[in-house]
Amino acid sequence: MQQRHGGGHNSGTEQAWSALGGDPALTERISYGGPSGLLPARLPAMALARATVAVCALAAAELAARRDGGPLPAVHVDDGAVATAFVSERQLRIDGRAPVNFAPLSRFWRTTDGWVRTHANYPHHRARLLRALDLPEDAGVPEAETALAGRRAAEVEETVYAAGGLAVAARTPDAWAAHPQGAAVAAAPLLTLGPLGAAAPPRVLPPLAGDPVRPAAGLRVLDLTRVIAGPVATRTLALLGADVLRIDAPQLPESQEAHSDTGFGKRSALLDLGSPGGRADFEELLARADVVVTGYRPGALDRFGLTPEALAARRPGLVVARLSAWGDDGPWGGRRGFDSLVQVATGIAAVEARAGSASEDSEESRGGAKRSGMPGALPAQALDHGTGYLLAAAVLRALIEQSRTGGATLATLSLARTARWLTHDLAGREGERTAGPPPPGAAYDPAAHLREADSPAGRLRYALPPVSFTGAPATWATPPGLCGTDAPVWREGT
Repeated sequence: MQQRHGGGHNSGTEQAWSALGGDPALTERISYGGPSGLLPARLPAMALARATVAVCALAAAELAARRDGGPLPAVHVDDGAVATAFVSERQLRIDGRAPVNFAPLSRFWRTTDGWVRTHANYPHHRARLLRALDLPEDAGVPEAETALAGRRAAEVEETVYAAGGLAVAARTPDAWAAHPQGAAVAAAPLLTLGPLGAAAPPRVLPPLAGDPVRPAAGLRVLDLTRVIAGPVATRTLALLGADVLRIDAPQLPESQEAHSDTGFGKRSALLDLGSPGGRADFEELLARADVVVTGYRPGALDRFGLTPEALAARRPGLVVARLSAWGDDGPWGGRRGFDSLVQVATGIAAVEARAGSASEDSEESRGGAKRSGMPGALPAQALDHGTGYLLAAAVLRALIEQSRTGGATLATLSLARTARWLTHDLAGREGERTAGPPPPGAAYDPAAHLREADSPAGRLRYALPPVSFTGAPATWATPPGLCGTDAPVWREGT
């Protein structure tokens, strides 16, 4: 196994750590190792994955040292563990069965002037897509293909969005740069982390106890996120000892298969925030929460009084971490989005098509032949996973700074800004573009980074967490439960 030491190996780590406000000298405590050539793509997907996991692990180590008053634990980043974790949803098995990660209508479609990508994994998104295309509820791929073939990509994008669905026209990097939303994203930093609302006394973080070291032990996290990025962040906070309670609306369906991947260490409850009883339960939870993580489009939660400012006013000293697809600014700031759509809009799919890397992805091609000119994709939903680890790192760094200065803190991140970091900063500085498979002799065995556990949903094969530092937990304390079956209360003792 190749060993590499020091933050200088990975300029992406230094960029991300700087965005988090960390001491640059601490990156020298990171060592890197593992097989080379993983997550092969034209863009430096592996560099993004490595850097985001590195800063998350470093922030966890820093919080542990802050709580115990001891030296900073050494951080180690193994490329094999990172690459396996970045495709955790593909590695998951439930009683030996592989989940279906993309529905039939979530795919690329040819239009009169190019390509469009749709996302219809959730039933309500599928229904809205079909309505926008004037198709019946039971329509399938052939009918949708015919309907889309006679339309322009931009027309489909706007029509489906107006109907509440999800479709994005495939753009080149230059076309995205010229788009108003692309310009808004380019003007924003990788992430923001700063004060929020009224002052509060410094956060008291008692010393840690027990083995393994769980730097977030005793902290309570309200998880209002869905799909991958937000749940990866809160899954990581759960690994590190936080009591994470995921809250979903009863009227919004969620995939148990997705939860079986990202629900490790957490509990899951249903609350109708539009009802008096649901709001009362939420306010009781908020009154004792340390962190609130949201993953809905900007403005979606405002009607429930869940703006960052309102949350901090009701719970002084809170950390609010907010994730979106497109960011807060620009004409798309309030739109829904997913990793696959952000890759298409920002030009990543166009770049990867030239590498021929992902049009043959079995999950998206459904086993069919590669279609001429079809856009590609990264070898993982790297924007989701990478932003998730950055989000967890931002929460951890916020807790550290609050222990010194007090106050409430707001962290904001977006998949589109992570995409910009990949396509411009990392692609311009990292010398790790790997357009082919790992070189001969590279020893990568995914099984080394997989484990099995029983859960209420069945026997799970899952990817181990890649966040590693001296004394860190090797896996989560509990397997995922069934969606929405836990009581909306904090664990006793937290």
